[in-house]
Amino acid sequence: MPSAPRPQPPRATAGREAGREAVEHLASALSEAGLPPLPARVWAALLSDSDGRMTAVELTEALQVSAAGVSGAVKYLVQVGWVRREREPGGRKDVYVAMDDVWHSLLLRSDQVYGPIIRALDEGVTAAPDAQARERLAESREFLVFVGEEMAGMARRWEARKRERAPRHTEGGRRSR
Repeated sequence: MPSAPRPQPPRATAGREAGREAVEHLASALSEAGLPPLPARVWAALLSDSDGRMTAVELTEALQVSAAGVSGAVKYLVQVGWVRREREPGGRKDVYVAMDDVWHSLLLRSDQVYGPIIRALDEGVTAAPDAQARERLAESREFLVFVGEEMAGMARRWEARKRERAPRHTEGGRRSR
């Protein structure tokens, strides 16, 4: 006869529940910022995990969602460069890993985001029917150029700040996030 599962001590259960709430709060904030809801939840779970690595089964259990949902969310996150897929040596299960310094990477790719918009605004300025429309389009373009320049500067300052910090390490010598 199988033994009944051991009840968790109250502190562990409360800590786990607080962790789940924090993951859901982060996922909600990311979703409000434009990330699709399930990829936001998967990203938040990976980011909040102690080593930033989880299998599909672990994600399914932690988030209480279907395996198909996790698969689609992970595919999205891999495509945008926030997660990488690994396979443990000799293993058959994929492990999903939160990429280090995603926010910095996003800043560095701002030209990929703003470049096409700026080019389209250039075309709009040329094709605008009147001076008022040209001015609105030109100001929008100039703002995005400014934002891109500022983001590049922020990325440089972040790199300098990281170099100034003392390195943090976890067990096994892996750099913490």
